[in-house]
Amino acid sequence: MRFDRKDILDIHSLSKKEISMILDIAQGMKEISERPVKKVPTLRGKTIILFFEEPSTRTKLSFDTAAKRLSADVISISKSSSSIVKGETLIDTAKNLDAMNPDIIVMRHSSSGAPHIISKRVRASVINGGDGIHAHPTQALLDMMSVREKKGKIKGLKIAIIGDIAHSRVARSNIRGFSKMGANVNIFAPETMMPMEVEDLGCKKALSVESCIEKADVVMMLRIQKERQSNILFPTEREYATLFGLIRERLKLAKKDVIVMHPGPMNRGVEIANDVADSECSLILDQVTNGVALRMALFYLLAGGGKTNDKN
Repeated sequence: MRFDRKDILDIHSLSKKEISMILDIAQGMKEISERPVKKVPTLRGKTIILFFEEPSTRTKLSFDTAAKRLSADVISISKSSSSIVKGETLIDTAKNLDAMNPDIIVMRHSSSGAPHIISKRVRASVINGGDGIHAHPTQALLDMMSVREKKGKIKGLKIAIIGDIAHSRVARSNIRGFSKMGANVNIFAPETMMPMEVEDLGCKKALSVESCIEKADVVMMLRIQKERQSNILFPTEREYATLFGLIRERLKLAKKDVIVMHPGPMNRGVEIANDVADSECSLILDQVTNGVALRMALFYLLAGGGKTNDKN
């Protein structure tokens, strides 16, 4: 199968076959990170720009590590170090970056749709590293990779997604991705954190946190995104933890072989208890590990690897 996409902007636009292809290649890429010398010359001579307008730890470092393990040249810029602070528009900044002939631009922005706008104005491939509350496609792909690796499949699994869904681009991308791949996605959030349109994404809204977790194969907890909330949407963190947090007693409602996930950063003791986050059923660190392999796969595909007859 050829991979002819110029950009990776959201999960909605990817087909099931394309998602499966990405996950298969990512699984192969994972072996590179397990070698004594964690580097291959696959993207030697390619240039990748990381343009992160929003703060990031895991995502930015994951992209950076992925690019370097494929021997690409990496340039990293932020809003504070760009001419945007001098009044230059985002489009002009992107055009100037594109004039330097990079192969791929990874972009994270606080405004929903910003990577889509930029992708139409630059020749380089654009990967959405998270835009506003809209989408985070690489997080959803690495989450699907992690579940498939652990469970051997995605189709037919019950996925519970719980937390601040209204402000979560991760939730939106995961709901679309897991639903597209045949999983049954159940969601729950306090009413103040539940968007009205979320069921249109292909999921089922649970009536309680307990019913959402009951018989789940996967429980994914989400962080309360205070930075995106204009008003306080819950009384106290202690009350939130009591009513909605993932604790051992609630997790017993899930299947015995349940796996627990979290996109990070975690608010320990709020949406997830310490003993759950650090338990044997937690895949939280596996998600970070798989994030590097998944982003290596995307770099490889967008840089031309998926346009050859190479079956790897």
